[in-house]
Amino acid sequence: MVPGGSANVFARALGLPRDPVEATHRLLHAVETGTRRRVGLGNADGRWFTFNAGLGWDADVVAGVDAKRGKRASPSLYARTAVSAYLRPPKGRPALTVEVPGEDSADTRTVFVSNTDPWSYLGSRPVHLNTGCSFDTGLGLFALRTMGLGTVARHLNQALRRGKHRGRNLVRSDDLSFVCVTAEKPVHFQVDGDLVGRRTRVEFRSVPQALTVAV
Repeated sequence: MVPGGSANVFARALGLPRDPVEATHRLLHAVETGTRRRVGLGNADGRWFTFNAGLGWDADVVAGVDAKRGKRASPSLYARTAVSAYLRPPKGRPALTVEVPGEDSADTRTVFVSNTDPWSYLGSRPVHLNTGCSFDTGLGLFALRTMGLGTVARHLNQALRRGKHRGRNLVRSDDLSFVCVTAEKPVHFQVDGDLVGRRTRVEFRSVPQALTVAV
């Protein structure tokens, strides 16, 4: 894995240098010495993902950035698009029903499914939603029942401070093997920061030790 994008989340999560030249030097050494690591992956309706997938607000942001092709995908562009998608959701904010084995279903407005933590960065600052999630565990679920300003601000602050997330509007679980999300009407769906399209139902599964990577 050689970092070459603006965020390089997967490479950073593996502990590789952000600089592609430094990372290449390290990876050549890893190939020479046979240093490898087995990591788990997530699978969402046949699409593999390394760090994160989701429906709702974050997928709306990915769709907004995707629509601005030709512009550099900088942190500031993501921040502006996030604010715009929050204030003016492209298709409203339909309910998303989350189901996990052994628990009651929950009605939410945005859903993040993580395969590791952190799965995103604001510049150099990591964003933490499921600190118990890693490449060696199952999936992490983070969903909000409402997108009220107070709720969003509280959890954004907690995410940047790596504090334990608390709140009555939070639906959160770690080490899940399966998550199902259904929507009352089609919503944006993203995988590893790439827009897949619109969906009314997505099933997420954890696949342990699915990939061997040189580190």
